[in-house]
Amino acid sequence: MPRKTTKKLIDKKGVRVDGRKPNELRSIMIKAGVIENADGSAYIEQGRNKILVGVYGPREVHPRHLTQLDRALLRCRYHMAPFSVDERKSPAPSRREQELSKVITWAIEPSVFTDRFPRTSLDVFIEVLEANGGTRCAAITAASVALADAGIPMRDLVAACAAGKVGGQLVLDLMDVEDKMGDADLPVALLPSLNVITLLQMDGELSADEFEKALNLAINGCQQIHMIQREALKTRHIAVKQAVEE
Repeated sequence: MPRKTTKKLIDKKGVRVDGRKPNELRSIMIKAGVIENADGSAYIEQGRNKILVGVYGPREVHPRHLTQLDRALLRCRYHMAPFSVDERKSPAPSRREQELSKVITWAIEPSVFTDRFPRTSLDVFIEVLEANGGTRCAAITAASVALADAGIPMRDLVAACAAGKVGGQLVLDLMDVEDKMGDADLPVALLPSLNVITLLQMDGELSADEFEKALNLAINGCQQIHMIQREALKTRHIAVKQAVEE
């Protein structure tokens, strides 16, 4: 059933509660190489979302019985800090966090050449410092940058973004109130250079025509985010090169 809207989320001029147009992303900042003790890392701010990612590996698998003989074991752990939401969250992993950890792993795994590192693990730790809707997509985006920062061979970066329906209108990159009170939410993860979708989920109801338009809107958002990912890695590469030369 569509979620009931009790608050006007978009006005007659098509302006959303945070001042954005329907097809506009929230402001995004991505920085690579932010954790010195990790093999690769990234930090993303997308609207009020603030997420930190650390990558460790390839390294020995623990526990050993999980070892894959023909490829690396990719593990993503998504965790929300107790202070990341308005009401203090328990620090213990919730069922939702466990589910999102799996979803994020499934979205990222097709991009990684795991067969290059058999009998090892690639561990991706995602810490949500502040949440305001769309954290799974922002986490996928940042985790992909962190893996690239770690020097892991990849087919492409994974960029993720959601589209949805708010107040009867299709919109891009839903914030928390739009996600909770809107009519539908459609998270998408994409390998932009290959034009391959690695994640497609939907919550709510859309007609076939609305679904197609929302999917195209989300894909366009992923392509925009992909450019920001590439720029973050380019900036990191230049900084490392300058440090080596000095």
